[in-house]
Amino acid sequence: MQNPANPPNPVDAVLAEWPVRLPLGIAYSGGADSTALLHAAAMRWPGQVQALHVHHGLQLAADDFEFHCRRTCAHLGVPLLVGRVDARHAAGDSPEDAARRARYVTLASLATSAGLTHVALAQHADDQVETLLIALSRGAGLDGLAGMPPEMVRHGIRFHRPMLAVHAAAVRAWIAASGTPCVEDPTNADLRYTRNRIRRLVLPALDEALPQFRETFARSARNAARAASLLAEAAAIDVATTGTPPSIAALRALPRERRANALRHWLRRDHQAVPSEAQLQQLLDQLDACSTRGHRIRLKIAAGRVEREGDFLHWYNVAPLS
Repeated sequence: MQNPANPPNPVDAVLAEWPVRLPLGIAYSGGADSTALLHAAAMRWPGQVQALHVHHGLQLAADDFEFHCRRTCAHLGVPLLVGRVDARHAAGDSPEDAARRARYVTLASLATSAGLTHVALAQHADDQVETLLIALSRGAGLDGLAGMPPEMVRHGIRFHRPMLAVHAAAVRAWIAASGTPCVEDPTNADLRYTRNRIRRLVLPALDEALPQFRETFARSARNAARAASLLAEAAAIDVATTGTPPSIAALRALPRERRANALRHWLRRDHQAVPSEAQLQQLLDQLDACSTRGHRIRLKIAAGRVEREGDFLHWYNVAPLS
């Protein structure tokens, strides 16, 4: 029962306006953010919520996190499903990216086994700002600057982010005032990770210089998402013209920027490959030079390569070229 002297859970207000699809899975790590989400959802939709916990196996505290989650879910009367993964990253891979991919695969598997098609994630306004700043630091295009979408489909499950307007400070204030137990991942203090450096060093400076930055950054992300959607629509039209696999002659007939947009769309849609800016520019240069049937194209793109075969481009998911 909520103590009237305590501040209300800030997630309650957003869930009240959220067009939920029940039953609902909650990605529950045991941390402050997913704890606030789980408590709010369990109180609002009793008997319609299940918690999904990913045990990464990357640190000794992972067993303690699972124990805490089991105890909390028993207290709330919420079923808990636990999936164990090995999220160690391969050489040259980002440990954060590897852990994220493993987490989504496991959450989707847990949700499917429970008969769920919708899962809520606890990412909030501060997480969105961190995502945008990381995208800026990498020179991302509109897709990256759109940040995290409110919902997306991965591995057959629709994931939702109902907390994107909630400030991290509001969640922490509720946790502290209500005495709600949660766990703190010790890796959150490790400044070797870009996201942690932004959280510890950059966000406090932005708070002082631009107090409304969460809202204004979110507005910029929405604008970028709208622009990215328009580019995707234009690309789909051009790809329908060039065909799949794309005709080299049809690609060469497009202006360079539209050609680049169409190539990005084809590679992402059909092959889940995202070329770097340098790779894409090199491919465009090769297409510019491709005026004879004998001109050879064989370029590394993402985790594979693009090759010319006759009058068409093909992409192969193979080891990088030596």
